[in-house]
Amino acid sequence: MINVNKNSALTQLKEMVSMNLNRKLDYMPEAFNKEQENALRMFQQRIFLEEVIDESISFNKKMNFESGDKNIYLTNTAEELIEVYQLRSDVYTEIGYQDEFPDTIEGLNFDKYDKNSAILYYKNNNTITGTTRLIYDSKEKLPSEAKFSFDGMRAKYNTIGELSRLIVKNESKGLSLEFKYLMQGIHNLFLNNEIDITLLGIKKEHYKLYTKFGGSEIIKELDKYGEIDLPFLILSWNPSEASRFFKKAFLS
Repeated sequence: MINVNKNSALTQLKEMVSMNLNRKLDYMPEAFNKEQENALRMFQQRIFLEEVIDESISFNKKMNFESGDKNIYLTNTAEELIEVYQLRSDVYTEIGYQDEFPDTIEGLNFDKYDKNSAILYYKNNNTITGTTRLIYDSKEKLPSEAKFSFDGMRAKYNTIGELSRLIVKNESKGLSLEFKYLMQGIHNLFLNNEIDITLLGIKKEHYKLYTKFGGSEIIKELDKYGEIDLPFLILSWNPSEASRFFKKAFLS
């Protein structure tokens, strides 16, 4: 009942803010009206953050996830999600991806797709240093569909999902622990929850590694990915067809 009441209150707040967002007071200076608009937009973003966190936690609690490693987790608290959003923001700012993946609130990188995503994170010495998410298909479709339609995949499979926001704080040559355990976590999620195929966008230069995973196939080549001016590939990947290399490198 508490969740229902909270969701109802958030909905009412959203409607109230939307109604007042562009309403000006004719008898007040333009500077005042502009300041009021900015304050309402900030409040609107805060309401959206609350909404995303609430729905994301509910979604993740429905997932079957049993990790044998103490460093990989599925998010289930607001504090964990905020740290994940901060890590996304920090890394995308550092590597120049903010134009394609902008923060919704400065310093916090989240979006509507987090509501129906299984969000994993890698934690070491009490600090989150890696994260990724598996977005389940919904009426919102999937983020990479701004570049390429997945309707063909929907015709072939009952349930599709997109692997995205794969973030590692400290990039290194070879397989980092973060990358290893995040991919292990995705494999775990895939096998223990209802999903038939995953889709993901990768830089073309990384394809040599992904060919070793087993169960992957190129479904689209892109000259660039939105604002990221580098060759990209859209792949399908079935983790249940993991190769011997993947099992040895990621699961052992």
